[in-house]
Amino acid sequence: MTRIEELHKKAAALPEQPGVYIMKNRSGAIIYIGKAKNLKNRVSQYFGNVSGHTVKVRRMVENVHDFDYIIVGSEFEALVLECSLIKQNKPKYNILLKDDKGYYYIRHKAEGWQSVSAVKQKLDDGAEYLGPYMASDYVSNAVKQAQDIYLLPHCGKVFPQDISRNSRPCLNYYIHLCAGACCGKISQEEHNASVQAALRFVTEGKTETLKALKAEMARASEDLEFEKAAKLRDKIRAIDKVTQRQHVVAKGAKDLDIFGVESLNEKSCLCVLKFRDGDLVATDTFIFDRIEKTAEEYTDLISSYYAARNDFPAKVGVDIPADDLDLLRAFLTESRGKKVEVYTPKAGENLTLIEMAHKNAQEKLARVLAFDDKKKAALHELQELLQLKDFPEYIESYDISNTNGDQNVGGMVVFRNGRPLKKSYRRFMIKSFEGQDDFRSLAEVINRRIGEYYLDPDSGEGFGIKPDLILLDGGEGQVTAVKAVLAARGFDVPLFGLVKDGKHRTRAIADVGREIAVNDNRSVFTLVSEIQEEVHRYAISYHRSKRDKNSLISTLTRIEGVGEKRARNLMTRFRTLDRVKQAELEELEAVPGVDKATAGRIYAFFREEE
Repeated sequence: MTRIEELHKKAAALPEQPGVYIMKNRSGAIIYIGKAKNLKNRVSQYFGNVSGHTVKVRRMVENVHDFDYIIVGSEFEALVLECSLIKQNKPKYNILLKDDKGYYYIRHKAEGWQSVSAVKQKLDDGAEYLGPYMASDYVSNAVKQAQDIYLLPHCGKVFPQDISRNSRPCLNYYIHLCAGACCGKISQEEHNASVQAALRFVTEGKTETLKALKAEMARASEDLEFEKAAKLRDKIRAIDKVTQRQHVVAKGAKDLDIFGVESLNEKSCLCVLKFRDGDLVATDTFIFDRIEKTAEEYTDLISSYYAARNDFPAKVGVDIPADDLDLLRAFLTESRGKKVEVYTPKAGENLTLIEMAHKNAQEKLARVLAFDDKKKAALHELQELLQLKDFPEYIESYDISNTNGDQNVGGMVVFRNGRPLKKSYRRFMIKSFEGQDDFRSLAEVINRRIGEYYLDPDSGEGFGIKPDLILLDGGEGQVTAVKAVLAARGFDVPLFGLVKDGKHRTRAIADVGREIAVNDNRSVFTLVSEIQEEVHRYAISYHRSKRDKNSLISTLTRIEGVGEKRARNLMTRFRTLDRVKQAELEELEAVPGVDKATAGRIYAFFREEE
């Protein structure tokens, strides 16, 4: 009996009840999680007529070695559990709608001269962080608008250190976008009040802010405080002026997300239009393997979108039949903690918004597929040029970086179907020797990479993938050194070097005893140049980070009472030397291992240096 037949037999014995099924590969790793109204019927479909599946499902089924299941009380409970398990395990074959722009936070420095800013990373620096938010454009734009409205500084100056009454303010002061705190034009109390107001604007939105300001202006007028009322009126006008830069697309879309899905060939694209206070504040687009857009798949898609976010609207517009919305409506209402209206627009403005989402999805999909076609054509030409047996879908490239042998490191980048696959990038510290020797360094890196593969061969993840092609930054010498390692480890993968000219541009592809020119083949030249530049950038950035960190630690250890351990703790807490310099005594004392006396010496060291 084949493995598929055994799995089909096991599925046929499942109960006909709602639940979640968990697909695993040979090594026991979870590769797919799904929900079912009827476990027996749903799971049996995977192992019945395999030829009828989509390409993605066929690939998943080919890798399934076993499955588990969890019985629940209802289809709704199955959906909630499915989302939770997907979020925890991030299975390879589930659609994971992660924003490639990453998370954003609103940072509020609440001590001393306060500030509000949009940042990508949450640090342990004593500041208050709100978020995370997935709509990074919305967060950064809202903070920028708040800074303009409340005349907060956009520069990198730190107060009170950078306040000088004798200095000239920058252009922003003269065009009424900054109050000139750096020149002593306003007091700390006035500045902090503006920061607090800006924070309310960012977190509560334009509508609530205007409502509060208008009420305050009315009270000021009634109390005959006309100067205060005039200032509030100017603030209201400033909000209207700044926010009018964003075109109001939908007057009725106060708090609404609109979903549109388009499919072409083997790919689908989801577009989400996010409206807040009538403004289009963000557009999210995601490309993934084709779905057939059944009500079940659409529900799974939207629920997975919100499972990774904490920004729930009051209304969600979709284009699936209203009869199929009950499960999605219940899930979103449960997740938000209050009612979410989910509906299918039939006419009017909201139907126009659905069409807009579809148009955006179509346009994004067309651009991506056209780009993919060019990449695949270049890969086919590379395959022909190098006479490769297999299509080079998965390419690994390696480079070494050091400074006269110091901080010797290696970098590995991965390109899948001609695109960088950054989650699979890896960094290596050279361990087997000291000094400068690119041949030995590359041999060590490749040997360690092969060792990782044999620990979990063919797992389909990270080092468990066997590449179709390996490219080294270097010529025949590097290729010869590494081919010996491949042969000794029985790692049968085509390997070539990338040779640069005197201007550091890719000139040729190197093999043992020959060079293959690429200048005459524009598409191959562009592809291998991109790969070589990326691996060089990645390796040298890792080397610089190691070198700079050591240099910063050396600077800190010049301070009496600061050894290497305390210096590393300081760098872990503040990340940069500038932040250590700007830190207040209380912040320095909060660092593990730094007592009050040492904090005083650090504080005094940088003030005396200035």
